[in-house]
Amino acid sequence: MLQKVLIVNRGDIALRIIRACRELGISTVVAHSTVDAESMAVRLADESVCIGPPRPAESYLNMPSVMMAARLTDADAVHPGVGFLSENAEFAEMVTAHDLVFVGPSAQHIRQMGDKALAKSTAKALGIPVVPGSDGVVDTAEEAQDVADGIGYPVLIKAVAGGGGRGMRVVESHDDLPQAFAACRHEARTAFGSDAVYIEKYLDNPRHVEIQLFGDGKGGAVHYFERDCSVQRRHQKLIEEATAPGIPDAQRLAICEVARKAVAELQYAGPGTIEFLYLDGAFYFIEMNTRLQVEHPISEMLCGVDLVHEQLRVASGYGMSRTQADIVPQGHAIECRINAETSEGFLPSPGLITAVHAPGGPGVRFDGHIFSGYKVSPYYDSLLAKLIVHAPTRALAITRMQRALEEFHLEGVASLAPFHQRVMANKDFQDGGVSINWLQKQLDAGTL
Repeated sequence: MLQKVLIVNRGDIALRIIRACRELGISTVVAHSTVDAESMAVRLADESVCIGPPRPAESYLNMPSVMMAARLTDADAVHPGVGFLSENAEFAEMVTAHDLVFVGPSAQHIRQMGDKALAKSTAKALGIPVVPGSDGVVDTAEEAQDVADGIGYPVLIKAVAGGGGRGMRVVESHDDLPQAFAACRHEARTAFGSDAVYIEKYLDNPRHVEIQLFGDGKGGAVHYFERDCSVQRRHQKLIEEATAPGIPDAQRLAICEVARKAVAELQYAGPGTIEFLYLDGAFYFIEMNTRLQVEHPISEMLCGVDLVHEQLRVASGYGMSRTQADIVPQGHAIECRINAETSEGFLPSPGLITAVHAPGGPGVRFDGHIFSGYKVSPYYDSLLAKLIVHAPTRALAITRMQRALEEFHLEGVASLAPFHQRVMANKDFQDGGVSINWLQKQLDAGTL
C-alpha cells in the first residue's frame, strides 16, 4: 500500500481523500494556497505545505511548486482530486518521471480522452454510439458548412479542449455558421489555449446520463451503473441522481456493459465516467472524464462502495476489490450541490460563514468543508458542500432530501439550499426524466 500521498486539491474533495487514506493507513500531505492555510483539509491532514498565492495558476496549477512539495515531504504518490491538474497529461507524466505514483489513469489515457475529437473517434472504434458529426477537427468555416449541411441543422460547434459549457455554439442555419464558427474558435483559444473545434448534430432536449466506471489498468473493468445529471444551468450540473429514472432496465444495463467493455479494452486504470446524451430511447457518447467526478458519492451510496479506497488500492498495485457480479445497486440516491450563490439569480456570495449546521439522520451524507469562521473565497469554485441522500425508493429519496435541506442551516453567505427545495417540490422533477434544458426553461419562465 502507498505510504504517503500528496493531495493537490482543496475543499470537500481534499477531505474526502484524507478520510479514505486514513482508513487505509496512508499518511497525507495537503498542498494548499495561502488563502486555504486555515482550511479543514489542512487541519486534518498529517502534514501540509503551502504552494503559492490564492490564484490557481500560482498554486494549485503550479506544477513545479507541486513537485517541490512532493519532494520536500517525501511523498510517494500524488492525488490530484477533481478539477485543477486531475486531467492534465503533462502533470501525470511529470509525476511518474519523478518516480512517484500518479493516483489516476495514465497520461496516455488522459490525453486520448481529453481531446474531445480524438475521444469521439476512440469511442466510435470501441463500439460506443456517438452523436453524428465531423470525424475530427474542422479547420475552416467552409469545411464546417459542408459537415453541417450533411448532418442537418441545428448543429453544435464544440471546442476540442472545452469544458463547463465554454467553447460551444448552437447553429440553426447554413448562413449563421461562419460567424458562429469564428466566435467559437476565438472563445476556445482564449479559454483553453487551443482554437481546435469539431461539429456534432445538436440534440434538442436530451437527458444527460453518465456511467461510473472503474478499471484496473490490466484489462479488468467494472461499472457502478448510471447517474442522471440533467438538472443543469448553463451546462453546470446542480442535481444528480442514481439510477436514471424512467429508462428501461434492459437499456440501462446494456449501455453500462458497452461502456464497461470499452474501458476494459483500453486497459484504463482508476475511476472514469463516460457521459451520454439520451434522447428518444438512444444513447450518444459526448465525452469521457478521466478522473473522479464531483457526483461520485451517489454511485457510492447506490452500490455500497468507496471509490477512493478502490482508487488507492489500484494505485498501490492491488486489484479491484469487486467483480461486476459483486456490484448490486440498492435503492436510489440524490445529490444536491450546495454552492455559495443566491437562490434567486445565482449570484456569487463570498464572505465569512458565521454559523453552519449540517443535516444528518438515516441515509443522509454531507460532504462539505465549511465551518463557522470559514471564509468563502472568490478565487475558487463556489461549491461549499454536497448533500447526498439514499433511500429504498426515489420518492422516499426526494422526501429525505427535502427533510435534509430543511435541517441545513447556514449564516453569513447565501446558498442554493432554497433553490434545491423548490426543485424537490416540483412535479416535473418528481415525475422524473427532465431534460438538460428543463431547468433553464423553468427559470426563464419564472416558474421555479
